[in-house]
Order: sequence, then C-alpha cells, then structure tokens
Amino acid sequence: MDGILGSAFQVVTGIILVYFFLINSLYLLFIFLSIMGIFRYRNAMAYVSFKDIFQMPLVKPISIIAPAYNEGRGIVESTKSLLSMEYPLYEVIVVNDGSTDDTLEKLIEAFDLKKSKRVFRKTLKTKPLKGIYISPSNPKLVVVDKINGKKSDAINAGLNVSRYPLFCGIDSDSILEKDSLLKMVRPFVESPEKTVGAGGIVRLSNGCKVKSGQVVKVELPHNSLARFPILEYLRAFLGGRIGMNMLKSTLIISGAFGVFRKDIALKCGGYRTASIGEDMDLVVRMRRFLHEKKIPFKLEFIPDPICWTEAPETIKTLAKQRNRWHRGLVETLYHSRVMLFNPRYGVTGMFAMPFYFVFEMLGPVIEVAGYGIFTVLLIMGQYNRPFVILFFLLAVVFGILLSLLSILLEEYSARRYPRLKDIFIIIGYGLMENILYRQWLTLVRAKSFFDLAIGKKEWGEMEKKGFALESQKQ
Repeated sequence: MDGILGSAFQVVTGIILVYFFLINSLYLLFIFLSIMGIFRYRNAMAYVSFKDIFQMPLVKPISIIAPAYNEGRGIVESTKSLLSMEYPLYEVIVVNDGSTDDTLEKLIEAFDLKKSKRVFRKTLKTKPLKGIYISPSNPKLVVVDKINGKKSDAINAGLNVSRYPLFCGIDSDSILEKDSLLKMVRPFVESPEKTVGAGGIVRLSNGCKVKSGQVVKVELPHNSLARFPILEYLRAFLGGRIGMNMLKSTLIISGAFGVFRKDIALKCGGYRTASIGEDMDLVVRMRRFLHEKKIPFKLEFIPDPICWTEAPETIKTLAKQRNRWHRGLVETLYHSRVMLFNPRYGVTGMFAMPFYFVFEMLGPVIEVAGYGIFTVLLIMGQYNRPFVILFFLLAVVFGILLSLLSILLEEYSARRYPRLKDIFIIIGYGLMENILYRQWLTLVRAKSFFDLAIGKKEWGEMEKKGFALESQKQ
C-alpha cells in the first residue's frame, strides 16, 4: 500500500490502536477504583447493623413494582420472594402487562386474589387498566391487570397505583435477597434530601437452587452459553459501575433492580414509553432535570444488595437481548444529546455522557473495524506485524486481564461461588470468551445501528424457564 491510500490506512490503524489503549486503560482504572470503593464500603458496613436500619423511623416505605409479560412459569416464585423481604413497610405491585399466557390466573390462584375498587391518581398516561386485584391473605400484594403497553408503560401504571415515596423497579422474573432493600435504602437514610436513586448487583440465577422464593444454593449454570455472561456481569457491576460511581458518573441503574424517589421520577414524566432502554433513559433524564433545576443530588451504586435473574440460554435469545441493550444505549444518548460535552451538566455532560458515547456506544463499530483491517491484512498478504501484535494485546490479552481482575473482585467482595472448581471454570470461560464469543457479540451490537436506522423498535421476547422449573432439576 503506497501513497495516499497507505497513509490513510496507517492513520486508521493508529486511531484504532489508540482507541483500544484508551478504553482498556479506562476499564483498568475502573477496576482499581472499584477495589477502593469495595474496601471503603466494607469498612463502613463493619459498623452498620441492618437490624438497626430496620427500626429507624427515617426508613421510608417502598413500593416494589414488577412488570410481568408472559411470566407464568416463574411469576409465583418471584412474587413469593418479593413478599418475603425484610423491610419495615412496603407493598408489592405486580403489573400484568397484557400477558397471553396464564400469568394472571396463576397469581389469582396462588394468592387468592380478589378484584378491588382501589382509588388512585392517574398522574402518568398509560394503556387502560382492566382491573386491580388485592390479596386478603397477603395485604402487601397488589396485582394490576392492564392492556399491553410494554415495560415502561407497565411501570408507569405501577407508579400511578403505588402509595409510597420510594419505588423499586424490578423484573418480574427476578429474585431479591431478603435484606436487599435494607441495604439499598441506606443512602436514602444517610442523605435523604440528596439521594434520588440507588442500584444494586445483578447476578445470574441459572443453575442455582431456589426454594420458597429465595436462592438457597449458588451454582454455575448447566447451560454453557449462560456461563459466559457471568463474567460480563462481574465486569459490568463490580468493575464498571462501582468505578463510575466513585467518579460520581452513574448513568445506568439496572431495570432489574433499582430504587428511586417517586417524586423526582414523576417530575421527569416517569418512564418514557418510546424508549428502548428505559432504565438508563430514566437515570439520564433525572440527571438532566436535576442539573437544570440546580438541585444537588446523589445517584448511588451499592455493591452488596443482590438481585438474581435469568440469563438467555439460546444464541437467538441472547442476540435479541444484547441488540436491544445497545439500541437502548444509542437511543438514550441521542435523545439526551444536548448534555454531551456540555459543562452545564457538570460531570454528567463532561465525562459520563462522553464516555458512554465514545467508548460504550461506538465501541462495537471500532472493534469491528479493527477485526476487518486485521482480516484484510491477512487476505492481501500485508502482514503488518506491529499492528497485529498490538491489536492482539489490546483486544484479547487486556480483555483476559480485566476478566481475571473482575473474578478477584468477586472473591474479595462477595465470594458467592464458594467452590474452587467453580472459580477455575469461570476463569476458563474468561479465556474462551475472547475467541469467537466476544467477536460475535460485537457484531450483534454493531448491527443495532442498522436496526435503529430501519426503525426497529421491538424488544424481542426472551424464552425463560422460570425459577420453579430450575429448582425441580436440583
């Protein structure tokens, strides 16, 4: 390659290598910040009794809102889990979002539900409600039956019906550990005026033994595909989100498990029904609203409270999930693009938004370009040794290092996989994920740009086994 083409090629390869160096350096920084954050958290918790928090008069009641669509297989187990939480005062609002299976029927049968004439203020516009059910035997439980409007619309319906100042958004196919809410509410007790939201850890329930709505034995998934996301979740939560929280740059509180102030969420218009990634979208809009109103605030990520959820076990379902996640990221950043590199929005505009735009959103495109150049070099016989070596080190070896550090973080912070055999298996999958699995997911995420361009909006249903069926295998 000579002349202008050769020069352009060198510039492009140089940009790709610098990009990979920067993104991996930032991820490494987040890991070290996470170590500091977990160390600080553990020291602080050494002097905290959650039983004392339970008895504090400042602990505000919480409305747990769980949207459900075709969750018949696991809805009873997950609802039992939510009803067994250790928390002074809370309600569980399950929103049946137009399910076409037996979700509602199973809830009615399991909890002896009766139709209610409960009065509420319709603050947020939603699809019509078909009925509200209460349980005489479980007064904390409320079931809302409505026309299908997707997840955001279902949570908004739950917000309308809810009675308490804090709400916890949770996927209906998830299970919370009994003390999760007590741990999550701590920042709301310590700084009630500033704290507007908090998120916890999400872990995979595949392979775990579930009894009476609680995970009683942690094991690795039996399905090989479901083992790869274990490391992704460890990197994302223990590495990325704790690190971002240390920099006061939390932009994502998982839709599977987050607690928010209801008044702030309502002032922001609730969940935006046009959004594909409703969890990140709400947090970004909350930050935008609070910055514009010049209201001091805190959004916290807490590395202790745990929510268990199912991971996809088929390639098709996993691809749909990751494609939707990335479409949600792109759509959220575009919707709030006014904040990007805007000093008016403080660290949100000058660091958090640019990081997600440059490294998380554009990452798959840059990585695909790198793999493409690598392939072209081989086909054309132009073996550029420095580029190949550096690209391999930055794209593969650095990735393996980050995975191993995330496993160490897991061992230091929680140690939920007590068997040494399981740790070695996770390490093995950490090595294997950089061969084909990572490249495939990169293509899936890169394809999301094309899907957005053609107007693709659907979520893509996830095939789930349900906790009850998983437990029966043990």
